[in-house]
Amino acid sequence: MPLYKTITVNEETSLAIWMVDETEENLWTGIELTPYCQNRFNGMKSELHRKAFLSIRHLLAKYGYTDADLIYDENGKPHLKDGNFISITHSHNFTGIIISSSEHVGIDIEMQRDKILRIAHKFTPFEEYKTLANTAAVVRKLTIVWGAKESLYKIYGHRGVSFLHHINVQDFKFDAYATTAQIIFESNLSNYKIRFLEFEEFTCVYATRDKE
Repeated sequence: MPLYKTITVNEETSLAIWMVDETEENLWTGIELTPYCQNRFNGMKSELHRKAFLSIRHLLAKYGYTDADLIYDENGKPHLKDGNFISITHSHNFTGIIISSSEHVGIDIEMQRDKILRIAHKFTPFEEYKTLANTAAVVRKLTIVWGAKESLYKIYGHRGVSFLHHINVQDFKFDAYATTAQIIFESNLSNYKIRFLEFEEFTCVYATRDKE
């Protein structure tokens, strides 16, 4: 099974990444979906999406969970029935989950693509990145910032939160593989730790919420 990488964040928190290169038929091995998730699966026209959906169930199995242990709230946010925190992501042929028994968590995987340059002004003050050496470095940094904000949005779970106006990611160096972030929304401030890694021209960012 192509389990690509696992990371132990701390004693209570861990993440796993899957590289999807099996056939859809092979990914069904050992998987049983709830009626709700089977209905979602049946509505997926893209084979890539169906394979990603199944691979995430294999990642759940790594932590002792089945599809029946996963529930979704009215906003589509996933939860585990035992109360542990979970976040899920997929991008092209990579999927990932992060699970914690003690911390609110979020994860995002993104392909590094030049198209992010065209939408950067929608989620971050672009002027902050003009000092970088070349376009490739700008793309890398913007992808990390976007992934951080996606991860934070998944944790926060409130409609109306703006990536540009409410989520602030502190500047960072690539070799630090970490930074911090804040969400300021409706006069409430919350703080987060951000960590990231890059592989195969993809970026994975994961976030944990600071305990109050």
